[in-house]
Amino acid sequence: MGGKVSEKKTGVQLESHMVIRRPLVTEKGVHASERLNAYTFEIHPLATKADVKKAVEHLWDVRVAEVRTQNRLGKPRRARVALGRTKSWKKAIVKLHDEDRISFF
Repeated sequence: MGGKVSEKKTGVQLESHMVIRRPLVTEKGVHASERLNAYTFEIHPLATKADVKKAVEHLWDVRVAEVRTQNRLGKPRRARVALGRTKSWKKAIVKLHDEDRISFF
């Protein structure tokens, strides 16, 4: 099973470790992982649902049942007189097969 996941129209090849940037360990995410067997990740902005599925299956050796993605827009922020924005990012919610689990700790 190779590490290469996809090649985009932009010519960018994403490896499995490039698609998944980091797991999102939040109170809501931990609840979803325990109750619904769904895990949340920050992913590369160019990654597709198919890329995320292949990457999770390759990195953790689990079976993925469903992938949902969200594009999260950055929020406006202010520091004294300087205006700015937080960065926009992409989020994936990955639901696994009932018998599979991912352990982050």
